[in-house]
Amino acid sequence: MDGYRAPLDDIRFTLEHVVPLSTLSALPQFVHADGDTLAALLEEAGRFAEEVVAPTNRDGDGEGARIEHGGVVTPASFHSAYERYVASGWGAMQHPEEHGGGGFPLLAATAVKELITSANMAFSLNPLLTTGAVHLLTHHGSEEQKARYLPRMVTGEWAGTMNLTEPQAGSDVGAVTARAEPIGDGRYRITGQKIYITYGDHDLSEQIVHLVLARLPDAPPGTKGISLFIVPKFLVEDDGSLGARNDVQVVSLEHKLGIHASPTCVMAFGESEGGAIGELVGDPHDGMRQMFTMMNDARLGIGLQGLAIAERAAQHAEAYARDRLQGRAPGAAPGAQSPIIDHPDVRRMLLESRATIDAMRALCYENARAIDLALHAPDEDARRHGQRIADLLTPLSKSWCTDLGVELTSTALQVFGGMGYVEETGVAQHLRDARIAPIYEGTNGIQAIDLVMRKLPSDAGATVLSLLDDLVPDDLPSELADLADPLARARDAARTATEALLSRGDRPLDVLAGASPYLRLLSTVLATGLVVRGLVAAHAAAVDSALPGLGPDVLAARTLRARVLVTRVLPIVHGLAPVVTAGADDLYALTPDAAGV
Repeated sequence: MDGYRAPLDDIRFTLEHVVPLSTLSALPQFVHADGDTLAALLEEAGRFAEEVVAPTNRDGDGEGARIEHGGVVTPASFHSAYERYVASGWGAMQHPEEHGGGGFPLLAATAVKELITSANMAFSLNPLLTTGAVHLLTHHGSEEQKARYLPRMVTGEWAGTMNLTEPQAGSDVGAVTARAEPIGDGRYRITGQKIYITYGDHDLSEQIVHLVLARLPDAPPGTKGISLFIVPKFLVEDDGSLGARNDVQVVSLEHKLGIHASPTCVMAFGESEGGAIGELVGDPHDGMRQMFTMMNDARLGIGLQGLAIAERAAQHAEAYARDRLQGRAPGAAPGAQSPIIDHPDVRRMLLESRATIDAMRALCYENARAIDLALHAPDEDARRHGQRIADLLTPLSKSWCTDLGVELTSTALQVFGGMGYVEETGVAQHLRDARIAPIYEGTNGIQAIDLVMRKLPSDAGATVLSLLDDLVPDDLPSELADLADPLARARDAARTATEALLSRGDRPLDVLAGASPYLRLLSTVLATGLVVRGLVAAHAAAVDSALPGLGPDVLAARTLRARVLVTRVLPIVHGLAPVVTAGADDLYALTPDAAGV
């Protein structure tokens, strides 16, 4: 019941019709990423996720990570799984070939990441951070740094981390106080403490490359005074071999609600030998801009976690609902017990979850495709357009999908009833694991602020309004005609909310008060539009050719799920719209004490 089945049919449908991989494989640098090649890769990645990674999920949660002899010990089952992960090359897919990567589009790699993350979210966090670190160094590292670090980070032989947060500086990164003192040979001594460092120490790789934000002696205050440094766990010799241990130590591990197998570390730099040796990345005082390269990559990865954990939990609930006999469903034979999947409310929960997961997958994959186009489209205008779409969708993917990850894992637990609330069934772990995702990499409230204060007004709403204009397909087949009106009404509600926020630029409190409901509204509308667009494309493909995988049963199931999405999930936007435009007067009518909060 607690196994994992790679949803290859759903992923392939998304890549063929909803977010077509063909738009990328037509580019010269991605000709090797054709549909047949990716189908074979996904088959193998699915098998790897099911057979190698998924079995580590429950025992990893039970064993957890711990500190022994000054270092972090990960669950025993992780070691073989990680060795096989490195040997398989899954982590190298999206990275440049010149550093040993596969040179595949991020979209293709995102599909593989979904599989690994669903199989074990705690396990997947280590590759997620390493991938982000590779992405950062690819864009901002010197040629010498790339040559020294990237080949073994791309393979996963060496891991990477992100070191921002300090005890006194959570989301306010500009308040960091870690110091970097030059020592005269182009290197620096880093001192300070960082908290909440995912996989800050572990025993899965021989080397950990920490990317650390710190201040130089002449640094101006705030984020403009932050520089970025590479601080390896072991110093790297000129020949690439590992040298002396650096002055970097794990101080403690956080005792967390979930993801118990993922070590969340308090890290101390420079407490034993007067400073950890680090090297500057790029220019001084440019660290925050550089780190955003890694953070945005991670934000899409975190959004993918919401999708992945919701998929795993939904599968768990669906299997239980088929097996669990209780009560007699309407229409069942007298005296017989029915599987609970035949009861209308259970059917509602399962179908709404499945339809929502389709929409989450569409949004995350479209976000990945936009990033690919921003980097690789053949002309500058297309690259700029891709970047605008990527900038807009990243906070949506991160926030909407992680919020829904919590909601849908909770729904899965509800399907189990009382059995879901006990740990033996395993479904409670999904909810515990999912709960961190709306918090890290910038809380979802911060993502909403970024959306309404930066992304939306950056082009006076042109990108959002253009996406809304194209939301309702002109060529809906007769089988889908009933979807047009509710989709159009939701589009109009989103347009009205967008224009209202844009008109209140002189009233930031009103805009900020509507930020989170607006993010949910916009995400719901755009993701639903993607699903409907993909369904229209699938119907057209089924008419034009006898494509495998697009028989009547497949189209019937897809149409049902899209209809559930439009009729049962999409209407939330009409309740959110007045909240977006309500303003902040009621929130600030009384002081917090007078308001009773």
